[in-house]
Amino acid sequence: QVQLVESGGGLVQPGGSLKLSCAASGSFSSIYTMRWYRQFPGRQRELVASHGYVGPPYYPDSMKGRVIISRDNDKNTVSLQMNDLKPEDTAVYYCNADIKVSENARGYWGQGTQVTVSS
Repeated sequence: QVQLVESGGGLVQPGGSLKLSCAASGSFSSIYTMRWYRQFPGRQRELVASHGYVGPPYYPDSMKGRVIISRDNDKNTVSLQMNDLKPEDTAVYYCNADIKVSENARGYWGQGTQVTVSS
């Protein structure tokens, strides 16, 4: 069974930094794109950053310059470095990945990690 497990969330003061990590485990053949999403109460999840198996990362315009996504293909992990955090960044952050199990690839989600930005 494939699992994505996030870690690194917590409480941080405005202007601070936080690094989230996500590790994939289980039996699978390939991990394609890995992503970070966040979700505010009562709203749909929104993309924060994505990173293909190869190639440059992608950031929505709203996140450029504030977050850095990186992945380690050997360790099946993806991380999200967040800088200059603001109270409006408070949300649950989710790891997502397209993972191939047997002949099919589909999206998997982690359980989410809470990030709270507050003084």
